[in-house]
Amino acid sequence: VVQNEKRQGDNQPFGLVEYAQLDALYPAGHPYAHSTIGSMADLDAASMEDARNWFRQHYGPNNAVLVLAGDVDVKTARKLVTRWFGNIPRGPQQKVISAPVPNLAEKKVEVLKDRVANTRIYRSWAVPGLDNTDYIALDVAAGVLGGLASSRLDNVLVRDEQLAVSVAASNQSFAQSGQFEVTVDVKPGVDPAMAAARLDAIMADFIANGPSADEVQRVIARTVSGRLAGLEQVGGFGGKATALAEGALYRGDSNFYRTQLLALAAIQPGAVVKAMQKWLRRPTYALTVEPGERAAYDETKAATKAIAAAAPLHLVKRPPIPALGPIGDVAFPSLERGTLPNGVEIIYARRTTLPITQMVLSMDAGRAADIGEKQGVQALMLSLLDEGAGGRSSVQIAEEEERLGANVSATANADKTAISLWALSANLAPSLDLFADIVRRPDFKPEEVARLKNQQLAGIAAELKQPQGLANRVLPPILFGAGHRYGVAGSGTGTASVVSKLTRDDVVAFHQAWIRPEKAKLFVVSDRPFAEVKAALAARIGNWTAKGDAGVRPAAVAVPAPKPRILLIDRPGSPQSFIMAGQVLPDAAKGTVDTLITANEPFGASFLSRLNQDLRETKAWSYGVRGSVGRYSDALTYTISAPVQSDRTGDSILALMDNVKAFLGPKGITPEEFDRTISSSLRELPGGFEKAGDVLTGIQLNDRFGRADDYYAGEASRLKAMTRENMDATVRAAVKPDAFVWVVVGDAKIVKPQLEKVGLPVEDVQVAGSN
Repeated sequence: VVQNEKRQGDNQPFGLVEYAQLDALYPAGHPYAHSTIGSMADLDAASMEDARNWFRQHYGPNNAVLVLAGDVDVKTARKLVTRWFGNIPRGPQQKVISAPVPNLAEKKVEVLKDRVANTRIYRSWAVPGLDNTDYIALDVAAGVLGGLASSRLDNVLVRDEQLAVSVAASNQSFAQSGQFEVTVDVKPGVDPAMAAARLDAIMADFIANGPSADEVQRVIARTVSGRLAGLEQVGGFGGKATALAEGALYRGDSNFYRTQLLALAAIQPGAVVKAMQKWLRRPTYALTVEPGERAAYDETKAATKAIAAAAPLHLVKRPPIPALGPIGDVAFPSLERGTLPNGVEIIYARRTTLPITQMVLSMDAGRAADIGEKQGVQALMLSLLDEGAGGRSSVQIAEEEERLGANVSATANADKTAISLWALSANLAPSLDLFADIVRRPDFKPEEVARLKNQQLAGIAAELKQPQGLANRVLPPILFGAGHRYGVAGSGTGTASVVSKLTRDDVVAFHQAWIRPEKAKLFVVSDRPFAEVKAALAARIGNWTAKGDAGVRPAAVAVPAPKPRILLIDRPGSPQSFIMAGQVLPDAAKGTVDTLITANEPFGASFLSRLNQDLRETKAWSYGVRGSVGRYSDALTYTISAPVQSDRTGDSILALMDNVKAFLGPKGITPEEFDRTISSSLRELPGGFEKAGDVLTGIQLNDRFGRADDYYAGEASRLKAMTRENMDATVRAAVKPDAFVWVVVGDAKIVKPQLEKVGLPVEDVQVAGSN
């Protein structure tokens, strides 16, 4: 399973870069000298006893931090933890590991070939970790250099000189070391050596002279607002529990997150310069990844090796697991509604946990509005909204967002187009001023249209190098038909041949037709009273009027009858195959969709699902398999995605077929699966709306699918009313085991002979631009 996890990551473009970086930056034997995922050779050699000994050495209670975060008091927590964990014996005392920051003797330059769409330039250094306060200054340096939307590298290399389509800089801090990394994706047609020289010149100037006070403050505002958003949740990465645990584990202080924020807020440009000159003037690792064929992949040499039997374990009987408490209905906030003077409806929920306002201006458009001869124009239009609006340049917009601690973004799914605002409520008025300009008054300057069009073309090229990106481009048109409004790639970026011909007039026309008040609704979650929020919106959005004719969705097109077959996309040298299968479900399934989604948990959606357990846990051919119900406003699909080891591609399809037929036939949901599914679904409900963003999403989904405002309040009752027989009948009526179309992305010379034994027709598919 771990080897398949490794293949899954390695199979991506640039997937082998980390190994080269670690090998270059750290000497052999250094604790940070190898990837966490390990090597195929080490995994081949590992025994069960090796795994047990690792656990015994490191997973004792004396080497652990336990955090309880939530609705529990200290007295109760201590009593329960003592009862259930207090009798676990101590493990071996963990020795202090020495991990000094290494230094290269001289600059190291390497070139790798990979199946990538563009050349990428890397500059990397090993730098201090959390045990050295310089990491905070280096965080700020990375933000100013390539982390902000208005970063130095963005402004020079992407906007002004247009030598790159994207840039990034980051400082990754571990306990005792870290890595400072800068990347530049070179614009197609630009000499990589020129881009690299320009990058080095910009960095040399920045290291010598440092950031401005305003740049530092913008990084601080952006970082603090992001941290605040993370701490809204109890668990999860960036949440309260993680913040407390990491501080206690790495620094012996559960309040270390506060220390970090205070140190960040106090940092000055001089400290940033000092840290950069200390750590980034040392020799760098300069890596360039160029399009080309990869070197031979380091595959496993022991695929058929028998695993040695391990000694029996001495098991200590546990006390009975405590009974679980009852779960009631979800406490979903009540909603308030209003209408702006121009008719735009507002749907509002109040959440006072944090002083934050989140809102979405949702348009009835989506990818369904972006089909036909100019497919991809919506993605281009959305990317241009914040690249100049209301007299502000793209740089000025980015800087204003950063100073305010706000974020404006634009996205689209199959049915809806959304322009979103995340704002500190204290800065709501100026944040709304910016938001209104971006929505209503984008400039669409010709030079920006040309620049963003080149970026979109580069993104399309990158998508065509990714296994999942290729599959997602092929399957929807097959399932729905090329003329159907859902028969387009999920990315919505279009094709290179079409996007290359788009003009400013096309962008303006799409904005005028679809981003307009009569197609819009406002969804808001805020700590501020509804009357205050409505007044602020009325002043900025209430007098918004549209020009010209509104866009009209294309007429419905019949879905073609399913034609089961295997579509093979050749991706030479892939260490893993990516399988995606799908079908459009009958219209009648829309009326039972809640039951269908719940019934899919034991079949394809959960970790313990039949599909995942068989291919991952039993057969060990995949790191993870998932089956999912895709929900559109006017259609439902069922899809299966499975990254599998190349030599088991055909066997994996046969196993998936067997699982589908068994689940829909003689081996339906078992009583154990039913009880587990209902119980786990019920107990997940209280955490489903922990964050304001969760509430915002819930409100939008209710509106999109025509559900009542109190839909979520009745979720527990609906789950408790489900029966095993009804769940079985619902799945069997919807999913048709012989109607799947299979798409396989893999090395054809290895995969095709396997597929020809599956029993379905095999068609070779060429995706323009993927080679």
